[in-house]
Amino acid sequence: MPKRYLALLVGAFVLVPQWDSAHAQMDFSLDETEGAEGDEPIPEDIPEEDDEGSSGSGGSLSDWGEPEASTSSETAAEDTEERPAEAVEEIYAVQQIYALRLNRFELAPSAAFVVNDPYVSHPAVGVAMNYWISNVLAVGANFLWYQFIDSNESDLNFFLRRSTRLAVPITEWQMGMHLNFTYVPFYGKFNMFREFIFQYDAYIVGGVGLMRTRPVPVIDQAVREFDYDWRVAFNIGLGIRIFLTRYLAVFTEFRNYMYLERYENLDVALGEARNDRSTWLADGNTFTNATTVQVGLTVFFPFSVEYRLPK
Repeated sequence: MPKRYLALLVGAFVLVPQWDSAHAQMDFSLDETEGAEGDEPIPEDIPEEDDEGSSGSGGSLSDWGEPEASTSSETAAEDTEERPAEAVEEIYAVQQIYALRLNRFELAPSAAFVVNDPYVSHPAVGVAMNYWISNVLAVGANFLWYQFIDSNESDLNFFLRRSTRLAVPITEWQMGMHLNFTYVPFYGKFNMFREFIFQYDAYIVGGVGLMRTRPVPVIDQAVREFDYDWRVAFNIGLGIRIFLTRYLAVFTEFRNYMYLERYENLDVALGEARNDRSTWLADGNTFTNATTVQVGLTVFFPFSVEYRLPK
């Protein structure tokens, strides 16, 4: 036991001086701290800073930000420099015309119906032939034959005569021949059922020709009888053509035929003068306006077209 106490006592004497020295090293006074800052030597090899910033690799955080500011200013200066203006041009993709008409021959069979005569019908079959001297202008002729079926008098005229003892003079047509010019002011395409795309064109047609007509006796049917005679007729119309292929199309057309017609005389002479042919017709001519609807097919020859692009 005495030896153990002796060892502890010796250890205590050894540790106490070391604790005091360590505690003394951790205590700093205000004078010591100020003296330490003032006594620290300043390195002489550090270059002095100018107004633009330090050129060394070291420095403070503020020095590191200055090159970025100068770089941004240089970029802004470059952005403010005048650059050559670029010309902005609109470019349109123009599709080639689906069916060229230039220097092509057109054959168009059709059927025609008069729509503005309530007293008598004038159905006809016809054919038109055109030659296209440009892609929008054609010259041609059309022929109409009205006697493939009989012209039927409407029931309106029959009941009018029977109920009021009044009659409306009517005429019968045999044929018509006309020279025409056709002009296409615009053309385009349309979508049908969101699947099929069709090309179309709209055209204006007009010309002059001859019609062969005669009055139909309705006032004195027992005695009077008329022969066909030629009339000068003018026509003008509008039409639309829808292309099924590059050479085949369907069309519908509204055309107005205008001519001077001489109708039957509404008065019947008495006695022997009743048989006088000079008394059967009216004294003057009457302006006749017949509006027809024509529906048919168009075939272009040759069937194929050749596109020649400018070099």
